[in-house]
Amino acid sequence: MAPPPAPSIIRVIDLETTGNSPPAHAVIEIGWQDVALGQDGRWALQGDGGSILVNPGRPIPPITMAIHHIRDEDVADARWWHDVARPVLDPWPRRIALAAHRASFEEQYCTPALTRGADWICTWKCALRLWPDSPSFSNQVLRYWRRPEGLVHERGLPIHRAFPDAYVTAHHLRDQLNEASVAQLIQWSKEPGLLPRVRYGPDRGKEWREIEEESLIGFLTDRDPDVRHTAETEMARRRGGGHVGRLTPQELLL
Repeated sequence: MAPPPAPSIIRVIDLETTGNSPPAHAVIEIGWQDVALGQDGRWALQGDGGSILVNPGRPIPPITMAIHHIRDEDVADARWWHDVARPVLDPWPRRIALAAHRASFEEQYCTPALTRGADWICTWKCALRLWPDSPSFSNQVLRYWRRPEGLVHERGLPIHRAFPDAYVTAHHLRDQLNEASVAQLIQWSKEPGLLPRVRYGPDRGKEWREIEEESLIGFLTDRDPDVRHTAETEMARRRGGGHVGRLTPQELLL
């Protein structure tokens, strides 16, 4: 009897870097954790995941070391990014997408040439859609607000290290995949974030549908693309189209 086919996976990625903007900054650690589709049609974490230190080819700034505690001497003998990236970002069995929390950061370093043009799922943007009642949408706030089933507390520590952060994100991704389709999560991830509540100003903390139209109009030219997109979407809803906030089960199916 032939062995069962290898399951489709989505690989969750987390990076630690010397700073926020390549090429001035570079990767110093990559971590991953796979989420696989089971024969029962449910998604679940698969395998142990892992992490690899990377030589960034430049000194690590002290302000960055204070976040992840990776020192220059820790990565002095590590491999270079171009030697590490492709096997991690384009794994076998079949990888149907990559994922990260605020994936736009990882995408700066994990370029299409390294990912073979993979689609990305941003668990931050998807959390805005699926769990709008969360008090915040950071990886760690979602962890303690939702308390995902099966998350081993110690395995998700320390924070700001590549594997523990990827491990926590993978639990969010698993639960999102069991609420919405892969295609839907990818589509949401390609759009700006749809914010459940106003971030700042006199209406801070209010749901967008609660604010006066005069205030809403002011957000239509905001410099933040997520704020601007949310205001545009709310304005469209008031004009008879679009949606802000939690989707109904029927809308999720569509």
